[in-house]
Amino acid sequence: MASYDVVILGGGPAGYVCAIRCAQLGLSVGVIEREGLGGTCVLWGCIPAKSLLESAYLASRVRHAAEHGITTGELGFDYGPAMKRSRAVSAQNSKGVEFLFKKNKITWIKGTGVLTSPKTVKVGDETHEAKKGVVIATGSRVRGLPRAGLDLNKTTVLSSDEVLVLDKAPKTMAIVGAGAVGCEFADVFNAFGTEVTLIDIAPTILPLEDGEVAAELTRSFKKRKIAVHTNAKIGDVKIDKEGVSFTIDKTKISVEKVLVAAGRAANVEGLGFEALGVRLDDRGFVKVNDRLETTVPGVYAIGDVAGPPMLAHKGQREGVVVAERIAGQNPHPLNYGNIPNATYCHPEVASIGMTEEVCKAQQIDYRVGKFPFSASGRARTAGETEGFVKVIREAKYGEILGAHIIGSHATELIHELGVARENEFTVEEVDLFVHAHPTLAEAIAEACLDSLGRGIHA
Repeated sequence: MASYDVVILGGGPAGYVCAIRCAQLGLSVGVIEREGLGGTCVLWGCIPAKSLLESAYLASRVRHAAEHGITTGELGFDYGPAMKRSRAVSAQNSKGVEFLFKKNKITWIKGTGVLTSPKTVKVGDETHEAKKGVVIATGSRVRGLPRAGLDLNKTTVLSSDEVLVLDKAPKTMAIVGAGAVGCEFADVFNAFGTEVTLIDIAPTILPLEDGEVAAELTRSFKKRKIAVHTNAKIGDVKIDKEGVSFTIDKTKISVEKVLVAAGRAANVEGLGFEALGVRLDDRGFVKVNDRLETTVPGVYAIGDVAGPPMLAHKGQREGVVVAERIAGQNPHPLNYGNIPNATYCHPEVASIGMTEEVCKAQQIDYRVGKFPFSASGRARTAGETEGFVKVIREAKYGEILGAHIIGSHATELIHELGVARENEFTVEEVDLFVHAHPTLAEAIAEACLDSLGRGIHA
């Protein structure tokens, strides 16, 4: 029997970060992972998808090169090479995690783990002991939409895994699910010449984002000829070798490919949970307490398998918190109300905290400040003036309740407001810092000032 202080099931963002932090704290660690290290994020999610989005961004920018005095010959846009580059980037990142394991003397146990007791995990015929704790970080997987007749078949009805390895962009594609994943792939395939139809049952795309942001992204997509259908009900689905046809509110749509980008399911099957007493909640996620401990003492769950928000950075921080608890420390608890959302389509979308709709529903007395990138000198120089910064503050004391950005580099800009919220800064305190000029970040200070009725440049 191999013995470790900690055994972790899963080598994705939550699992590998937990392993590294455990090792830093002097604990011996074994990580059970059947695929490459890095999990869905590195292999089939965040990293390869963002690589494709960078290619899409470049494709979009080069179409406007003449405006910058740069002339080119006939342009060609080929999804295949972009896909191959994304796979290479993914592999490089996975190798990077392998290097970190070697550097920190973490053992990679290849295979699938099954819990046999609170302190033992079996992989094949071998049993691995966890003297101080077991951490479940098995992640999640894509799922089809059987109720709508859209079972995944990997040829015409695809998940986000299969679209990452297509040799070429299809002429037509319907994307079902207009959350972050759906909007990102709508951007990618539109850039490579696909006629894209984006569909969601919700009243807006990006339904978890602020309504004004969703409306702005919808306008941007429609301007680029991406068809957007919300409040949509799919019916009369017919699938054959040539493609997929269906109706939306009696309108017939026929496409070569359908991408199902609506939801993920936790990986909980065949891991020994039921026999051991590791319980699931009513949504199928592992039930955890405020210490991220499962219903079995000494067994923890982190990342997607422990429930939403299903974000890599949320899982990474949970990994750090659990590692420090197992090591006997008293870590600062994770503030789930201050985790940024990031959607990497163009224009980018990022947010933190409450939306205006939530403030209204909770009857909070609030004020809004906005600043459009069309009024930003830096955005004008870049030729990227779509979007705005929106800050929502508490009316009396100026506490930042929420922040919402749509525009160039929004996913980078949001962090200033996240740090402000974490440290309970007011909008006045954000403005006290002198923002460099010309920068996109000036829009944050301007939005804060606008919430006070003191905006300068708009």
